[in-house]
Amino acid sequence: MKVQEILQLLNQQDAEIEIDKSQTISGVTDDSREVEDGYVFVAVRGYQVDGHHFIDEAIDNGASVVISEETVTHKNVVCLRTINSRRALGKIASAFYGYPSKDKIVIGVTGTNGKTTTSHMIKHICEQNGYSCSMFGTIDYVVNDNVVPGIQTTPSAPMLQQLLYESDDDVVVMEVSSHGLDQYRLEGVMFDFCVFTNLYKDHLDYHSSMEDYFAAKSKLFYMLKPQGKAVINVDDLWGEKLSIKLSKENIPHWKVGHQMENEMIIKDIDTDHFSGTVKVQDEEVTIKSPLQGAHNVYNSLEAYAVGRLLGLFSPSITEAFLSLPGINGRFECYELDNGATVVIDYAHTADSIEHVLDTARQQGAESLIHVFGFRGNRDQTKRGEMIGASAIRSDAYILTLDDLNSESYEDMVYTLEQLQHEYGDTQGRIIPDRTLAIEEAVMNSSQGDWIIITGKGHEPYQQDYHYPVSSDKETVIYLQNKITETKSDLMA
Repeated sequence: MKVQEILQLLNQQDAEIEIDKSQTISGVTDDSREVEDGYVFVAVRGYQVDGHHFIDEAIDNGASVVISEETVTHKNVVCLRTINSRRALGKIASAFYGYPSKDKIVIGVTGTNGKTTTSHMIKHICEQNGYSCSMFGTIDYVVNDNVVPGIQTTPSAPMLQQLLYESDDDVVVMEVSSHGLDQYRLEGVMFDFCVFTNLYKDHLDYHSSMEDYFAAKSKLFYMLKPQGKAVINVDDLWGEKLSIKLSKENIPHWKVGHQMENEMIIKDIDTDHFSGTVKVQDEEVTIKSPLQGAHNVYNSLEAYAVGRLLGLFSPSITEAFLSLPGINGRFECYELDNGATVVIDYAHTADSIEHVLDTARQQGAESLIHVFGFRGNRDQTKRGEMIGASAIRSDAYILTLDDLNSESYEDMVYTLEQLQHEYGDTQGRIIPDRTLAIEEAVMNSSQGDWIIITGKGHEPYQQDYHYPVSSDKETVIYLQNKITETKSDLMA
């Protein structure tokens, strides 16, 4: 990539620059610490750090081009001003790596709930039918069978384009967040298929309204390749709105839902056996969800739709579901020695909490004990609804800590007390230490009880607690071992 190409991308090819425009660019980043000789450094205003403060450091490290939203001058360095640094970063990163998405089958999944589950289902279907598959998502990034923990749902633009470039896989499945779309992290990515799962109240600390949230999600569906197609859950109100929007603009898509005019008509949802019967092109087929919950039936149906659009035979898709392994932190079940069941789930909205608690009840839970909390400096508008969803469906709930982020322990405890006073019920209580909250639920459980722990799922703890563990899963295993050891000591 040459400097001249950057000027063209930013519509500044006529800029007066006293440096050789034919010089080669060796890399692109928005992190001054990563800059090496010949790099492009793009100064991005973050939510905690402003990249403009690190321009001098980037130049000292060898940057030959600096792009910023402020006027910068420096001898022997190309300094360009742009209105939107984030978009510039995405454009340059995509061009630097040669627009790698154009040569692969790329599938994007967006929505409030179900992105991770649906993405894993699609990946598994592809692999069971002979495709090699990369995946970028909340839990991890998988490229050429190499797995690394996910940093964020949608990687930064340079990282995403680099991963696409390095991937030798046939298919790339990626979870697409509203933040990623709004911040142009996917600039230059072209999709063969896009999936919309649902939209519920979330991230309103970032988006000004549900309409703004919806607008951000909708951007994905304007990134389809010329022959690309979307899959939309039109049983969801916002999915229906998206379908109407896409129809007006002649963007091809499959509608999945109960209406008879849909391309994939849902004939029946069996909530006892977690399966759905659908009609596609005069063929009726029953799809058994590999994961419990009516919401996971919808995830399965949309994954099935993607398989059909890929040209796979229906039996090969439905058979693939039968061998799907569990997904880390998604309705992950553990049986305790006392006959109680523990479920760990990532649910962190009122709607997803409802789904998880309803599913546990459908599975025969005689009593539900729910342990959950709220993330510091995150969407506060959904907190009361989350407590309300739990109070209606659980027999008892314990409010505890989730990630504090930059919020203090004292402030969060005070917040829990205020929320419990305003929205809570008599069956609710507060135990700030997350491991002790889980212990309280476990120690007071018995045969037929289900303990539902939500909010963290697969994620590690950000702060230390009473017990030496680093996740909800480790806490449950630790407590089970502790109980076993106590029983052994008593019997000795």
